[in-house]
Amino acid sequence: MRMKSWTQVIAAVGVAAVLGVGCASGPWTTREKGAAIGGLGGAAAGGLVGAAVGHPAAGALIGGGLGLGAGALVGDQVQAQEYRNYQQDEEIRRQQYEIDRMRREQERREY
Repeated sequence: MRMKSWTQVIAAVGVAAVLGVGCASGPWTTREKGAAIGGLGGAAAGGLVGAAVGHPAAGALIGGGLGLGAGALVGDQVQAQEYRNYQQDEEIRRQQYEIDRMRREQERREY
């Protein structure tokens, strides 16, 4: 098989795997989205660099692996920040509820 054919096969299998895994498990987490974007972006960049030196498939595989790892790390950090934001929002809601409750109680005592 020619190198271009191998690259196309690898790309098709990669896309099918990403789509298959994503559809099977429900909505993607931020970490999974980051890993997918990083993997696909890394594979594309690696394929271009690899093509320049005569090894596009190897470049795509190496770039995809590195992009996957980097994307997962970034996605994990973003997901952790989203969770911290969610916790802060919940705490604000609880405090606002308590303030409203105390205000109603105070108004009731004044009358």
